[in-house]
Amino acid sequence: MPFYYSLSIRAQMKNISFKTDVLPMKDKLFRLAFRITLNQQDAEDVVQETLIKIWNRHDQWDEIESLEGWALTIARNMALDVLRKQDIHRTVSLDEPLSSNTHNLSHTTHTPYEQMMEKERIAMVRDLMNSLPEKQRTAMQLRDFEDKSYKEIAAIMQISEDQVKINIFRARQFIKKSYDSLQNS
Repeated sequence: MPFYYSLSIRAQMKNISFKTDVLPMKDKLFRLAFRITLNQQDAEDVVQETLIKIWNRHDQWDEIESLEGWALTIARNMALDVLRKQDIHRTVSLDEPLSSNTHNLSHTTHTPYEQMMEKERIAMVRDLMNSLPEKQRTAMQLRDFEDKSYKEIAAIMQISEDQVKINIFRARQFIKKSYDSLQNS
């Protein structure tokens, strides 16, 4: 295969479009930014700034191994910058449910009492997640809600895979232990 032919195939394979490849990631970027900032307006601002930054670096897209990983890394760093600028460590509950499935509680429970109990359990877990340190919260968000691999999370968070596993393990342990103690009290 001639050299120029293999280059044209590679260029065609990496033909990245802002509209079809970058914009569809905005919901993932928002969820990550929201998990870090715990503020809808801040998360929206982070997503907008992330998309602008990605657009401004469109000449580098072909060199990037994982566009999604790169975008999530930018969003994470920008969300952390927002927290640093605010210089706060807040633990407020999320206004939004963890997933769209929580709106359809009637599919899994039958009585109004069961639905209320399920909503309370979800709110309790959400509050516990919000109280996690940022690295644990982000690692858990990327793993459990965004279905990222440990390797992808490590690249996004710029830490080792072992550190990712430790953060996720500690987050899950904290939530389980705290949830159990709240249920028993």
